[in-house]
Amino acid sequence: MHKESLSMKLSKQLPLNALRVFEAVARLESFTRAGEELGMSQTAVSYQIKLLEGHVGEALFLRRPRRISLSEAGERLLPKVTEGFELLREALADLRNTADGTLIIHATATFASQWLARHLGLFQLNNPGIAVRLETSQEVIDFSRTEADLAIRSGKGNWPGLRAHFVMHNHFTPMLSPKLADSIGGVREPLDLLKLRIIDPSDPWWRIWFTAAGYPDVELDTHQRTRLGAQSFEAAAAVAGHGIAILRPEFYPEEIASGALIQPFELTCEDGSHYWLVYPEARRNAGKIRAFREFLRSALPSFEAMPAGAKS
Repeated sequence: MHKESLSMKLSKQLPLNALRVFEAVARLESFTRAGEELGMSQTAVSYQIKLLEGHVGEALFLRRPRRISLSEAGERLLPKVTEGFELLREALADLRNTADGTLIIHATATFASQWLARHLGLFQLNNPGIAVRLETSQEVIDFSRTEADLAIRSGKGNWPGLRAHFVMHNHFTPMLSPKLADSIGGVREPLDLLKLRIIDPSDPWWRIWFTAAGYPDVELDTHQRTRLGAQSFEAAAAVAGHGIAILRPEFYPEEIASGALIQPFELTCEDGSHYWLVYPEARRNAGKIRAFREFLRSALPSFEAMPAGAKS
């Protein structure tokens, strides 16, 4: 009886179901969509939110026509609720003996192919008990909806609810095959690039680079637009002589060493968006995440060289 009464008392003190509903409504910004995700009616969702508001003594949402938003109290509560559920998920994962099982990494196709795939062997050699699954995507994943332990993400390092560690600067410069450069007698000044096919002239990196080179008004809109979706694909097209790509030169040491690609100008630029290791704040102490963090720290001198949210 004592255990039963204690359990009942705890359930009254901590309305877990209402908190779960609150997290879904806040994340989806909709009572209806939260109900669809949780398999509940909109009425049941509203009832759970009212129960929670009664429990805390404050309104958690501002109800407006056709939309809802978090109140000040809701804004204070949401990060703690999100972290609490992440901690619970982590505890369950540990009980299923998966804390040191498979490490699922999401990364951009370029970072995965040009750096991570070349170095993962060292991580696995030093951590034989951890299997690795590498997924690539250009999309920013939602950890609450995607099976992933961590991600390598390009941005400014300020994602709410995620711990972010700086990995490396993401700077860029035009690169092309020497054969393509020779086809116009060589590339000696920035405007020579306009005589050749530019791979994806709509990429804002081109405008940034030409502006830094002293040509802010260069005409790019007249060039044929080809979007290949990832820097690694653009590099392959440049190696094949199909045009000039704007790339991060450190990703292509073998192509540069072999002469397959050349960097005609020393000028490199940045747009403030760099590579970061990210994972849910609540999972920071997971064994496999700690192991991968230490691997990056030993493999990359630039790791954690810049705090999250800092401007380069």
